Amino acid sequence: MAYPEKSAEDSQQARPNITEAVTKGAVRLMVELGFSPITEIPLTNGRRVDILALDRKGKSIIVEVKSSLADYQCDNKWQEYLAYCEEFYFAVGADFPRHVLDAPDALPETVGIIIADTYGGEIIRPATKRPVNAARKKTLILKMARAGAQRLSNQLLAGV
Repeated sequence: MAYPEKSAEDSQQARPNITEAVTKGAVRLMVELGFSPITEIPLTNGRRVDILALDRKGKSIIVEVKSSLADYQCDNKWQEYLAYCEEFYFAVGADFPRHVLDAPDALPETVGIIIADTYGGEIIRPATKRPVNAARKKTLILKMARAGAQRLSNQLLAGV
């Protein structure tokens, strides 16, 4: 059976759906691993990460979701996230061309890979653990706590 080729418009429409599915799966994985994740959280350097997850001891993981090769190739900011987490991962769908994440500029010796879909995720390459500056970590934890509290307050007050 032949499948019609996807147009650029089809790909653009599919990208938000892929991003949402991969994000959900990566969040589910973080919860399964004992982390408390939050999405779309700003860092003190002005950047915003897709997922920040903390465990009970304060260990931080940042997950950057990539919906396509084009999404990955146009992102030149992810290396600025490394100083904010003990572990950094790319979360991608099963059909993402993973060989690009093995290239030297993708820091394969440092960066982990998560394969995810709406229903869950799996770490296929663990990230290298590295220390985070204590003051930066404290600021990050406070930022996450405040953002989470604000989101809950917004939900509560939305019906008022």
